[in-house]
Amino acid sequence: MTQYWVAIHHPDDYDPSVAEDEAMSRDIDALNDEMKAAGVRVFVGGLRPAGSAKSLRTQPDGQVLITDGPYLETMEHVGGFWVLEAADLDEALTWERKAAVACRAPVEVRPFH
Repeated sequence: MTQYWVAIHHPDDYDPSVAEDEAMSRDIDALNDEMKAAGVRVFVGGLRPAGSAKSLRTQPDGQVLITDGPYLETMEHVGGFWVLEAADLDEALTWERKAAVACRAPVEVRPFH
């Protein structure tokens, strides 16, 4: 079985206290329960806003520079993710369709090496 990284993307100004209502929380909880029951969920995690990130970059002199904020300057960021174990991409995509609906957000799916 292959493991898949499933990322939920949020706009840069995403505020969970405004965007996430009780219905959405119930939908995500139900999806997590369904994934656990099916034995596909390996790990799940929500992330704090991108502004709380620290980025580390190696400099030409070998020093490591630490800066506030995400590594990439984008209009969207990863807000949370699952690691799933599925037989193939088609099975993973079946779960991710459900994730896009439950999270009301774009979802990215990528297999691990």
